[in-house]
Amino acid sequence: MSKPENTDHIWSRAEIESPCIKICVIEPKSRLCTGCLRTIDEIGAWSRMTAEARSAVMAELPTRAGQITKRRGGRAARLKS
Repeated sequence: MSKPENTDHIWSRAEIESPCIKICVIEPKSRLCTGCLRTIDEIGAWSRMTAEARSAVMAELPTRAGQITKRRGGRAARLKS
């Protein structure tokens, strides 16, 4: 029996990784995903963006963390505001 051919090269991709961490919740005030900090438009266009555009978004993400407000008090607190 022969050794199987290494096919890792078939699955390799020369593109930037997605910042998605599978916590997909859009924060209403900032309109940013609380998981990856991208906008809805950025998330939708990610696979069609150039490597340069994705790199630019990735570089900007750390500055967006302060734009997300933390919810406190659950549903009742949200209904008050």
